[in-house]
Amino acid sequence: MSFLEDFFDDHFDVPAGSGNSAGDSAGRPPARSNPADSGLPEANSFEQASKSDMAQHLKVDKYDSFQLTGAVRPALDLKIKPTEGYRHEHYVDDETGASIPVVMAAASREKLFPLFISLIEKLGPVVDVVLESSHEADAGGHRDFYRDNIDMAVLISVLYDYEDLLLNDGCTGIAVLNPGKPQEVQFEEHKLLIVYGSPLEQYEFTMEKVGVSENESMRFITEAEHVHSSSENYLRSFEELRCALGLDGSHAEQAKDEYPDDFYNDGENWDQGGDLSGGLA
Repeated sequence: MSFLEDFFDDHFDVPAGSGNSAGDSAGRPPARSNPADSGLPEANSFEQASKSDMAQHLKVDKYDSFQLTGAVRPALDLKIKPTEGYRHEHYVDDETGASIPVVMAAASREKLFPLFISLIEKLGPVVDVVLESSHEADAGGHRDFYRDNIDMAVLISVLYDYEDLLLNDGCTGIAVLNPGKPQEVQFEEHKLLIVYGSPLEQYEFTMEKVGVSENESMRFITEAEHVHSSSENYLRSFEELRCALGLDGSHAEQAKDEYPDDFYNDGENWDQGGDLSGGLA
């Protein structure tokens, strides 16, 4: 059971089945799940591309007014063009059937990190934190590192020191939660912002205030083929951040992807027809 499932089991009392419609699934489940496991046929456009085409594509970091971070690039065919906005979903626990309201958001790079900070500040003065890593997937898979009861001011100070890592490493994510509310803000490895819990209005207002508007028909970069970017330098920086936050315990999941030094594929041909029990619906 993941920390999210523990969190919801311990702190939410939500009627089972509300809003659970896997056929309408969209967006990335919590970082412990992998949309590439949906069982859909694979058709990897990156494998069809020449080295020069791939190099040119990876250099593109802006689509219209939406500035990408260095973490992820969309498919060459741009079936889903990166765009800004947020929409509502539900997290559905695959064991209990409980449905938790969720807001998922994508923001242009210049807004993204300040928006994340503004969102987590609403969780309260003392929070729990989980640092998420898919570095060295061939050695240990996805890892989560936990710390309870960290002062929000201390956390924010440390996070600003590692802004580059959090924005641009496609193998690093972080979740900040307050079990007392209970609510959580996740800044996951695709650089999407996901807010779990209720009420969500104050988080939506904060997004709207910086121009990230509601768009229930939008689709996210995770819903199609894409590639992640990372490096040995980011791996070292991740370990430094882990130590700076005093994160000791870890939970490793079975490896799902291996990636070269700079880029690896994830989420090939994942669309709204997949089975996402235990994820967003």
